[in-house]
Amino acid sequence: MAFGIETIDWQAPWLGPYRTLGQALAQQVGWGQSVAQALNHRSPGYRGDGQDVGASALPVRFVSQSLLPADQAYEWFIHQTGQCPTRDGLHDFFNGLVWHHLPRTKRLLNRMQADAIGAQGIGAVRGPLRDALTLFDENAALLACPDALWQALQERQWETLFVTHRDLWKEARIVVFGHALLEKLVHPRKGMCAHVLRVPRPFDDLAQLDDQLEGLLTPQGLQTKPFQPLPVLGVPGWSADNADPAFYQDGAVFRGASVHGQSPERQG
Repeated sequence: MAFGIETIDWQAPWLGPYRTLGQALAQQVGWGQSVAQALNHRSPGYRGDGQDVGASALPVRFVSQSLLPADQAYEWFIHQTGQCPTRDGLHDFFNGLVWHHLPRTKRLLNRMQADAIGAQGIGAVRGPLRDALTLFDENAALLACPDALWQALQERQWETLFVTHRDLWKEARIVVFGHALLEKLVHPRKGMCAHVLRVPRPFDDLAQLDDQLEGLLTPQGLQTKPFQPLPVLGVPGWSADNADPAFYQDGAVFRGASVHGQSPERQG
């Protein structure tokens, strides 16, 4: 386990939705399987709603990174072959874990990437749509919450968001989607920031979230980058330190609206 899979703290609150399958797959890697082999394992399969779906229900199969031709875009290869090139590391491990739990959303993102590549080719820059898709895939979090929380987040009113309205977080549901952010949260730091997209309806599990996102994510909407920056360790319960209101007085992390949404340690 040279790449540190044994260091994952599966009791971390942001890993709650992924814990059951994640622990099982990490154990298989610990027993000597490659990440691709573990992700392709048929049992257990877990999509967030308690159903054993197995690898056969996934829209991709995980293969060695060596199968990706040097002259072919990663996203295009997945779209054309149904195979996801996978390295032995935390980054691709978490990518596969998200594929298992939110397969329709991951397939939708890949299809939009491939459509953009097909229309525009591969250039020196990705363009606004592909940039937004990559940002979402690597660093997004999904939030269903009361209006008062969303307004405070939009306005960067951190004390209102996390102290005044702290009890309202009991009515909220937040899920980290971005696999780069999940990787970085293996060693959490206060400045880590997610790009948050609000989902309009509450969800009980990741299967419901997956269904909701399929109708929410569109090329037109994503190109506007409808995300709000959120220091993830500010979420109530996600750090023992944030029980003290002074936690949110760190201006290097909890920045005001005057900086136009810039935030520390953005991933992706």
